[in-house]
Amino acid sequence: MDPKGTERLRVEGYLSKSEFRAQLEMGLARIAFMHKQWAEAERRYAEVAERYSKTLAGPEAVYWRGVSRYKGAKDHTALGAVAKELKEKYPGSVWALKASIWLE
Repeated sequence: MDPKGTERLRVEGYLSKSEFRAQLEMGLARIAFMHKQWAEAERRYAEVAERYSKTLAGPEAVYWRGVSRYKGAKDHTALGAVAKELKEKYPGSVWALKASIWLE
């Protein structure tokens, strides 16, 4: 929940410690994103992508890091770079599929 009590991320069921921690940090990044704090969201997603690259949150964090960069800087080249990174690091992930439209 964000400071106003709005739900921003829901996690149901059991997760390992690392998966749970990654999801908690994704929630903080999502709050920044929803409040249009693009630089903060990008920073938080980048941290998740780096620290939890082997979790399910890893590819999602890469995706949203790029979207945050795009939104903040209006730099469309960020999206192509994200699609390429996801294709290389997480080729079977749904996030690589979602980003595939940004590949040139």
